Amino acid sequence: MLKLQRVKENPILVPSQESWENFLVFNPAAFHFEGKITLLYRAMGKNDKMSRLGLATSDDGIHFIRHAHPVYYGSGHPHELLGVEDPRVVFIDDTYYIVYAAVSEDLESEVDPNWKEQIAKKTHIAVSTTKNFQDFFDYDVMIKNLPGKNASLFPKKVNDEYWFLFRSGVGATYFANSPHLTYWPERHLVFDKRPGFWDSSRVGIGSQPIETEKGWLIFYHGVDEKNTYRIGIIFLDYEDPRTVIYRSPFPVLEPSADYEKTGFIPNVVFTCGAIEKDDHYFVYYGSCDEVACLATIEKKAVLGLF
Repeated sequence: MLKLQRVKENPILVPSQESWENFLVFNPAAFHFEGKITLLYRAMGKNDKMSRLGLATSDDGIHFIRHAHPVYYGSGHPHELLGVEDPRVVFIDDTYYIVYAAVSEDLESEVDPNWKEQIAKKTHIAVSTTKNFQDFFDYDVMIKNLPGKNASLFPKKVNDEYWFLFRSGVGATYFANSPHLTYWPERHLVFDKRPGFWDSSRVGIGSQPIETEKGWLIFYHGVDEKNTYRIGIIFLDYEDPRTVIYRSPFPVLEPSADYEKTGFIPNVVFTCGAIEKDDHYFVYYGSCDEVACLATIEKKAVLGLF
């Protein structure tokens, strides 16, 4: 059975002494920037509990040097007054596109008494672009009046259109295409939760789509009725990404290490990014919504699944 292999250095990022990231550091996007393997990760401080994005770079993909200050807070529009979460990053032409969850308070919902953050949240999908991770152009929400998350663009345009994957609700992930980043006239269901499987309660994309000879590879997350988060693999058809051509019958990573089973939110492994390096896929993931980790898998093993 195919499984991701954890690196012995895990966790590779933990909360630091800096006030903006001394509480939680997790759910990094992964990409190449200026010749370095780069993570754009979610961070929270103990005092304000505000989610913002930090940047870390590495030569080997395991040992990272962090910027001293967060690189992105969002643009301050009403949908993200509680912060920015769970980025996915793709590079198209000469520009990095950051798709993230913009978070605000949901005044129409009751607070779940079992949730550690005692505030009801509402998420919308937003996008920002940059060439240098210093200057950003913010587009605000991508689909107005649609609470959603777990979203990414594809790393290329097709017929001068963006391709886009996103989740609406707790299970359904959709595909859309458009020449504009904030106008998506049609959506097509791609995959949903599966009763009786390890992803029976909630599902969503994890990594950004990765172009391969077998189709679009995505490491995705699934949740069961016990609220255990696991990671699996999905392949979408290269020409028609509305079509799933492979989906993991079993997870390729599930909580088993101490840092995956015990923490802020127990029993969580959750990825927002993966890269290809040395004939392997490096899958970066958050553990227990508290630290960031890495697991790897041979590329040929993944491409040999079907």
